[in-house]
Amino acid sequence: MHEHLPLEAEVMNMLIGGFSIIMFVAIITIIFLWRKNRTKSAAFLWIFVHFASLSIAVYLSLKAISFDINHPMASEEISLLLGEAGALWGASMICLLVGIVKLSKRTEDDII
Repeated sequence: MHEHLPLEAEVMNMLIGGFSIIMFVAIITIIFLWRKNRTKSAAFLWIFVHFASLSIAVYLSLKAISFDINHPMASEEISLLLGEAGALWGASMICLLVGIVKLSKRTEDDII
């Protein structure tokens, strides 16, 4: 028998489902805006990379909280997963900031 972090039965499914729906809407929105505004293509690429790396960070976090606590190296594995998730989250935030900075820069098209 495997023991996991004590969570209500449907919590993990709700977390995965809720995050997936919101991330799907966000990615579709970015793709739509990217196609509509090709002059700021680099900015939208950075924001897209933010969403992708954030999704991986959330995946690692969810994997950590559902890890089998009876595993001989559970503490180390969970710590590693959370550390990787944190590092990826940090990188994703940098990508988001780069994208926002690039979106805020004026181009010749903005002036006209």
